[in-house]
Amino acid sequence: MAVNLLDFDLDGLAAYCERLGEKRFRAVQLFRWIHQRGAADFALMSDLAKTLRDKLAAQAEVRALPVVSEHVSADGTVKWLFDVGDGNAVEAVFIPEDDRGTLCVSSQAGCAVGCRFCSTGHQGFSRNLATGEIVAQLWHAEHALRRRLGLAAGERAVTNVVMMGMGEPLQNYAALVPALRTMLDDHGYGLSRRRVTVSTSGVVPMIDRLRDDCPVALAVSLHAPDDALRDELVPLNRKYPLAELLAACRRYLERAPRDFVTFEYCMLDGVNDSDAHARALVALVEGRAQASRAVGRVPCKLNLIPFNPFPASGLKRSPAARVQAFARILQDAGIVTTVRKTRGDDIDAACGQLAGEVRDRTRVHERLRRVPIRVVPAAARAG
Repeated sequence: MAVNLLDFDLDGLAAYCERLGEKRFRAVQLFRWIHQRGAADFALMSDLAKTLRDKLAAQAEVRALPVVSEHVSADGTVKWLFDVGDGNAVEAVFIPEDDRGTLCVSSQAGCAVGCRFCSTGHQGFSRNLATGEIVAQLWHAEHALRRRLGLAAGERAVTNVVMMGMGEPLQNYAALVPALRTMLDDHGYGLSRRRVTVSTSGVVPMIDRLRDDCPVALAVSLHAPDDALRDELVPLNRKYPLAELLAACRRYLERAPRDFVTFEYCMLDGVNDSDAHARALVALVEGRAQASRAVGRVPCKLNLIPFNPFPASGLKRSPAARVQAFARILQDAGIVTTVRKTRGDDIDAACGQLAGEVRDRTRVHERLRRVPIRVVPAAARAG
C-alpha cells in the first residue's frame, strides 16, 4: 500500500525523504506543497526534481478522506462526514465567526469514555484514527473553504483548531502529537499554539505528556463540581478523580501557551445546574473544596455549554434563565465565564451532537441506557 504523506509531521517527512536519498530541504518543499497549497498530484509540484516526483508517484500518496456528505447550517456552520473505512465515518465541523474560523476535528471513530451527555459516546467505539486521518480533516476543510470563499494566497480559512470532535484525543496520543505538530509548523498550517486546543475528559498521564511534548491550549470537560456527580456524567473520573485532574491542570499551566485552563461545563436540567452546584464549582476551582484543597487555585475560564439533546440521552437542556443565574454566581466570584452560543444545531453539528457512523466494538450504549441519572427537584435548584 502506498505511504500516506499526511501521516508525517515535517521531521517524519524529512526522515522519509532521507530514505529516498533526498535532503531535508526537499521535505520542506514537499510539505509546503501538501499543506500550504493543498496539492495531491506530485506532477504539479514543479520545484521538485523529476526524479523525486517519480519516486513519490511510485510509492506514496496524499490520501484524502472520501466525503460522504456535507451540510451547511443557516448560520454558516459546515459539517462534513468523512468515510474512514470498515463501516466507520467521522465528522468535522467548521464554525465561521467575524474574527476567526474554527475547525472542530475528530480523533477517533467513536469514543470509549461514554460521557452521558454526548451522542458520540452513545455510539460506542470502533478505533483510533491515524495521524493522516486527523490531518486530512483539516487539509480538506482548509483548501475546500479557500476555493469556496475565493481567498487570496496566504489567507487562511481555518485560524483555530479544536480537538473537540468525535473521540478522546488523549487516548490516541501517538497519532495526535504529529498531527498537532503539522498544524503548528510554519511550513504547514502555521497555527499559533494559543489557537490549537486539545479537549480532554481528563486522561491525567497524557495531560502530563502533552505538557512536555507539544503544549497547546487545554480544555477539560469538567461538567460537575464533585466526584460523586462526575463519576456519573464522566465515567473516566472513577480512574482519575478531580484532585488528580486539577493537579495535572496546574502542572500543565507551567508550559501552556495560555495562563489558564478552559473548563467545559455542559448544563443539564436538574442534574448539575443548581445554585449549590455553582457555589461548589467556585470552591473547587478556587482550591477550597476537599477535592482541590491540596492543589490550590486553578487559573481557569468556565465555558457553560447548553446541552444539545439527542435520542436516548434521557437528559434535558437547562433553561436559559437557569444558565444565566448559574453564570452570575461564577462571575460574581471573579471567574471568567462565558455561555457558548449554540451553532449548527439545525444540522446536528453543535457541541455533543457529533455521532458519525461507528461500528461499536464496546457495546457502551447498552451500559449507558441501564444507568439512571439523579435529577434535582426544580424547587431545590435556586437559593
